[in-house]
Amino acid sequence: MTTPETTPLRVGVRVPPCDRADRVVETVRRAERLGFDDVWFPDSQLLWRDVFTTLTAAALGTERIGLGTAVTNLATRHPAVVASASRSVAELAPGRFTLGLGVGNSSVGPIGLRQTTSAAMREGLGMLRALLDGREWEFSVSENTVRSRLRDPRPEVPLHLAASGPKNLRLAGEVADGVILLSGVSPRTLQGATARVREGAEAAGRNAGTIPLTVSAYCAVTDDIEAEARRIKPICASIAQNGGAPFLALAGIDVQVPATIGGVYPDLVHAEDWDAAVDICSAWISDEAAVRFAEEFCLFGTAEHITERLRALHTTGVTGVFLQHVGSYDPPTDLIEAVGTLVLPALPRTTELSRTTEAKAEHR
Repeated sequence: MTTPETTPLRVGVRVPPCDRADRVVETVRRAERLGFDDVWFPDSQLLWRDVFTTLTAAALGTERIGLGTAVTNLATRHPAVVASASRSVAELAPGRFTLGLGVGNSSVGPIGLRQTTSAAMREGLGMLRALLDGREWEFSVSENTVRSRLRDPRPEVPLHLAASGPKNLRLAGEVADGVILLSGVSPRTLQGATARVREGAEAAGRNAGTIPLTVSAYCAVTDDIEAEARRIKPICASIAQNGGAPFLALAGIDVQVPATIGGVYPDLVHAEDWDAAVDICSAWISDEAAVRFAEEFCLFGTAEHITERLRALHTTGVTGVFLQHVGSYDPPTDLIEAVGTLVLPALPRTTELSRTTEAKAEHR
């Protein structure tokens, strides 16, 4: 039986497909050499290059590192198309690919579509699993119904659902192979999020302890938290703007942000002019609130501080993290170097844990 004690925390990094695929792969190779466990690629058709094209290049250009979408969606991409694309990547990186799915966010907003509802996500996940397993699915459009299946399926592809709200957290616990928690690393919000996942798992008769939990967190290795925290004001403002103000308040961050903020394209989290977005959001997010947000929800601080927080996070049952830098249109080069050289060497890795486990067994 694997437990947090015997299974190392998987540390991944988010790499936006912000350049030609071959150039992005150079960043992925560096992360692999430094010991990262996973690289996660976001998917937004107007913001970045095609995510599955980038994944294909990464699969061919690496040997060990896990590859995943964080996340793609079932609104701009039909589930059958996602199944085929996922199968194609999984063939090139056997056992290394994870399909992360979400409601759409920056994929749907810029083209006027709505985010995927929980009901549509449930159906889409069911369709994806059936197709990847090689089973037939009944497709119905208007009065036309046809049963079809995917040739050369890949049933081993895990489906992870990114979630922050209670409905999708429960849905993830009920039907997904893993969960990407968008609650940050705050113990207060993380506890609530994992409780909802557990509720969904128990309702479906599943063992919640076997469901991988990956936490998304903005990260900066720094001695000057105040300076770095100012840069994440748009992130804090976006959370408050999208219904997260009560969660922020739990950590003592009381902010009121208007429903619409002008002067930022395409949105607060992916602003093309980040400095301008920071200045605009300063009207509602004070420097003090930004520091509090960085300290509570993010992994900001010295390498030693981040290492200790990751160790503590692992004891709560979290099985993985994927770290994000502030920025959407440049690779996280500095973050990869800092975490890879200063944090990862201080964390237990697979070989170290294996030796520890063997030693304990010998003394029993």
